This record gives sequence, structure tokens and C-alpha cells, in this order.
Amino acid sequence: MSQTQTHTDSIDGQEHDEVQKKSKSRRPASKLTTFIPSRGRWTGRPHRGSTDTAFRQQRLKAWQPILTPKTVLPLFFIVGIIFAPIGGLLLYASAQVQEITIDYTHCRTEVQNDTAFQQIPSKYVSSSFKGSDANCTNDPTYMWRQTSTNVTYNGGVPVNTSVCSLQFNIPDNLNPPVLLYYRLTNFYQNHRRYVKSIDSNQLKGQAINNNSLGACSPLDTDPDGKPYWPCGLIANSIFNDSFSNPVQLNVHDSNAPNITYNMTQNGIAWNSDKALYAPTKYDPAKIRPPPNWYLRYQDNYTSENLPDLESDEAFQVWMRTAGLPNFSKLAKRNDNETMQCSMYQVDIQNNFPVDVYGGTKSLVISTRTVMGGKNPFLGIAYVAVGGICIVLGTLFTVTHLIKPRKLGDHTYLSWNNDQPSTATATGISRPGNDAA
Repeated sequence: MSQTQTHTDSIDGQEHDEVQKKSKSRRPASKLTTFIPSRGRWTGRPHRGSTDTAFRQQRLKAWQPILTPKTVLPLFFIVGIIFAPIGGLLLYASAQVQEITIDYTHCRTEVQNDTAFQQIPSKYVSSSFKGSDANCTNDPTYMWRQTSTNVTYNGGVPVNTSVCSLQFNIPDNLNPPVLLYYRLTNFYQNHRRYVKSIDSNQLKGQAINNNSLGACSPLDTDPDGKPYWPCGLIANSIFNDSFSNPVQLNVHDSNAPNITYNMTQNGIAWNSDKALYAPTKYDPAKIRPPPNWYLRYQDNYTSENLPDLESDEAFQVWMRTAGLPNFSKLAKRNDNETMQCSMYQVDIQNNFPVDVYGGTKSLVISTRTVMGGKNPFLGIAYVAVGGICIVLGTLFTVTHLIKPRKLGDHTYLSWNNDQPSTATATGISRPGNDAA
């Protein structure tokens, strides 16, 4: 017997001993027993808190499908056939939404004050309309102008306010509901500290003492120790630009006066949000408005000017924080009247600062469908997934037909594909290659 054979036999013997040591016992797992005094005997039923259960010992019945080409390939085509049409319908619904978006961030910096209307750069305007009505003019004219006016809030001192006036053309009739949004970018309402800076009990009307307003930090109390109402970062940073109702300028009858398209703030908040607010029980003299509300309440709160958060739907809309830094919030709506195609003007009291954090703000007038507003992303995602599944299904089907693979073929096992050098490296010869 050669030296190589002796070495091989010794290794085989060691492996045989290790296999015997590692062989599992065929005895069933022992059960924890419990003594029942009333019956005077022990029972094999596991007691409460025992780890010997089917769930903990992974003895639950399970089913695992065997994935074969005949079962997998049809799934690709089924998913593709289902997803692609759904995506097409979503894209069609999004295309039916008509809207116009005007970025007025730079109205104060790019337009001289008290001048005539000027052309808005095209990069600040985007629109999507089905087409132009036969009785309408498809004149893509967008103008803006900046003026200033004195605004008096709650009987206080008049405040000089910048007003940005926008003129735009609606080339098609907009059927109700017609919605007016404001859109902000780069505003992170989803920041953890920002989201937590609120006291829901205070908004429900409870007169919370100062020690319980810690969640609103750093805007819980003023330097004199009086609580802010409403407290917190969300309420303090409320969007305070105000929009006038759109005014129709070029009426077909040139002798007729301008017509105001009336919109309302009623119905812009969710009913679930309205239930979160109630009249406050605070004494107006013992609370203070948030710092950014100072111009609106220069003489602090009184019994006459105390805001009614229960009916202030614009405030309720703002308090529902957005999950992404770019978002739109509903400001006004008209659910009954058609917005006729024409030139319109909207005056905006330009108060909210976005340049301090590098954001933008825009006016959006839009319609909606059963799927909501204009957002093609979901439709594109469905079409993409459906297309990918169909392409993969086709490729795998062709591959299976040209070069099929036998199910359970042991020749694909890794140890059947080892090179002869493996035996030399391990000192164990492969079957059929016994060492001399």
C-alpha cells in the first residue's frame, strides 16, 4: 500500500468517526411536563411559557412552491399584461388634468416696483391644457407686476406689503372643481424636530401650563414666560402669502366689467384634521402669538382678535406636514362654477420668505380627475414594471426553448464540476481518480 493510500485511509477514518459523532438522535424531543394536583398525575402537555411549541421549534406546517419554467414564465407575462394597461389608464387620467403653474419667487427682485406689467420669463411658467376652445384665444401671455400697499391687521398699525400681480391666459374652459394651490420647494416639513414641535392638546383647546409645553421647544414660551398659542415651529412658520380671487379681464363683451371668479377656503382641509381643533380655554391676556405672527397681532391677543383655529382651514392645511421637501397645499377652491377661458389676474400679498432657505414658491390653478391631480409618476412606474416583466418573460422563454435545462440535473452540482487540482490540494482523490 502506497503512502498516498495510507494517508487517504486515515482521513476517511477520521471523517467516518466525525460523522458518527454528529449523527442526530432519532428520539422525539422531550416534552416539559406539568403536575396537575386535582388529578394527581403528570401530564405531557407543555406548560405555559414553555419553549417546546410548534411555533418556537419551527415545526409549523409549511408549503414551498417548486419554481419551474412552466410556472415562472407565465407569471412574467401575467404581471406585464396586468400592469401595463393599468399604467396606461393612470397616464391617461393624469393627462386629463389641466393646470397652470407660475413661479413668482423672483417677482420682487426681477420686477421694478409700481411699473407696468412685464413679460414673465418662460422658465417660470408651465402649463398643461387639452387644447384651445373654438371661442377662446390660445395666446400664451404671462405677465407680472409688483406694487405695494398698506395692509392693516386686526386694527393695528398699517403694514407696507409687497403685492405681486400675475396675469395669465386660460385657453380652455376648466370644469369644476377648480383648485388653487401654492407650491413650495426645498422646504423640509418632514424634519424630525420640526414635526415634533407641536402640542395637540393645546390645539384641542386645553389651557396647557408652561411645564407641559416642552414638545414645542424652542417656541414654547416668550421671554416673559407666557406661552405661545399656538406653540411650536410648524405654527410659527405658517405660509402667509394671501391670494385674491382670479379676476376675468378680457370678457367677450368689451363693455362689460371684469368678472371675479369666486373661490373659497371652505372645504380645503380634511374632515379628520378639522376634528383636531377646538376653541381655546386660554385667557387672551396670558398668551402670546408666535414670533412670526407679530405683524398680524401687534397688540397681542385680545378677546376680539383671538384666532379661531377650529374654522381656520388654511391653518389646518399647513399644520398637516408634507412628507417631501417639494409639495403643494390647497389654498382655495370652486366646486360649482366653470372657469371660462380668458385672461385672468391674481394679486398676491408677497409675505412668505423663501430666499432665506433657497426655495421657491408658485401659484397653481388645476383641475382633477378620479385619480386626483396631475402626477404621471405612478402611471410611468406601472408601465415600466409591466414592460420589464414582458421583456424578461420573452427572453427567458426563448432561452428555455433554445437551451432547456433539465429539472433536478445533478451534473450542475458544484462538487461535480471541481477540477482535478482539487484532489491534490485536499489530499482526497475524487471518485474514479484513485492515486497510484
